Amino acid sequence: MARICQVSGKKANNAKHIRHPHSGLWKNRAPKKNRLQLPNLQKVTIQTPNGKVQLKVATTILKSEKFAEVLCGIKPLPKSWLKKATY
Repeated sequence: MARICQVSGKKANNAKHIRHPHSGLWKNRAPKKNRLQLPNLQKVTIQTPNGKVQLKVATTILKSEKFAEVLCGIKPLPKSWLKKATY
């Protein structure tokens, strides 16, 4: 299952994990390992005229005004939100 926000397209970010940041000689440098920073995704169910739709949405998008307008019914649900996320 893809970990991508269906509204904004947010996905995992590559980063380095540094255990203990030393400075100085090369042999004392801290090991740096690759890691993923995953978005905070939540399942949201939206009521539409055709029925209920379940979306995976990032929490930053849940707080946005644009998403609130769609939830309240002021604006229609965009077709692009209904597509399943893929990498």
